[in-house]
Amino acid sequence: MRFNEVIGQEETKRHLLQMVHEDRLPHAMMFCGPQGVGKLPLALALAQYLLCENPSSDDACQLCSSCRMLEQWSHPDLHFSFPVCKKKSTDHPVSDDFLPEWREQLSQSLYFDTENWLNDIKAENQQIVHYVYESDSLQKKLALKANQGGRKVIVLWLPERMNIEMANKLLKLIEEPPQKTHFLLVSEEPEMVLSTIQSRVQRINVPALKEEEISHALQYNLSLPPDEANVMAHVAQGSYTEALKRIEAGNEEQLFFELFKQLMRQSYMRKIKELRHWADTVSELGRERQKRLLVFYQRQIRENFIFNFHRHDLNYETTEENDFSINFARFINEKNVIKIMDELSDAQRDIEQNVNPRMVFFDFALKMIVLLIQ
Repeated sequence: MRFNEVIGQEETKRHLLQMVHEDRLPHAMMFCGPQGVGKLPLALALAQYLLCENPSSDDACQLCSSCRMLEQWSHPDLHFSFPVCKKKSTDHPVSDDFLPEWREQLSQSLYFDTENWLNDIKAENQQIVHYVYESDSLQKKLALKANQGGRKVIVLWLPERMNIEMANKLLKLIEEPPQKTHFLLVSEEPEMVLSTIQSRVQRINVPALKEEEISHALQYNLSLPPDEANVMAHVAQGSYTEALKRIEAGNEEQLFFELFKQLMRQSYMRKIKELRHWADTVSELGRERQKRLLVFYQRQIRENFIFNFHRHDLNYETTEENDFSINFARFINEKNVIKIMDELSDAQRDIEQNVNPRMVFFDFALKMIVLLIQ
């Protein structure tokens, strides 16, 4: 991963390169910012630059043996640490156990999130964590001499997912690092990282991407037509990962949107029989999809409420969603918007607690009959 492959973030790139050239690059850094803005790609680009044998003034050469190894994410002096799950209660999992899946994900796309990673490792409903065994593994790797005789780089994704034992051991490694070793932490919730670690790393704040940067990347990487790319870039709200997910999840979100339109029309017309059928249909989607549907509905309510203020720069809707809002938005107002959002939150809580989905969604549909006329 070279700097010229990172989408946008030109100022951050210049700052990182300047620190390298002036020989003031700290041994521990934490890239912080919203999801999907390029924190991990920036960390990986910096790692390649540090390990490159013949770097130019602004990027890795891509021709040396180190760069060729990094194309496969298998350089002996680049180590990865990322949250994993236990397959069995007696397991002692470490990142190395999931390296094939990690390298496969990096090869497919560097712009991904925890949901993608959970699917990659088939974690289902499990929590992903940096377990204490990970710190022991890192200590063994750092005790070895650099294979190429130069720097060693550790890219640690989501340090906020470390358990307390792992965090305390990592703190000791950061406080007394081996020579020419760099820790590059990539965090989406830096406030959740152990405070003593926060105080010992230099924070690099990575801002949201500009719409034109996301649009250009979608046109260049996915060959999207300019108009479609511009709409997706606006909807993504600064996250290239979100733009990719919206494109990939097009079929699912189209289903969610059709069900949303059915619910609102049938609730307004008080068609109880049809609403019961709607609840039965949604109850068959499976709990994970039901939770995603409720998140989608919360976004739709928010967008329709904002639509009434005629501030299109604050609306993040697709063309089809915008067309529906033209006639529907007036039914979402200051009298009912908070109540509707509360009902959606309650439904989401009930689904997560395994309440019968037919009861949850039919109850919500009946309440919408009253809420839409307020």
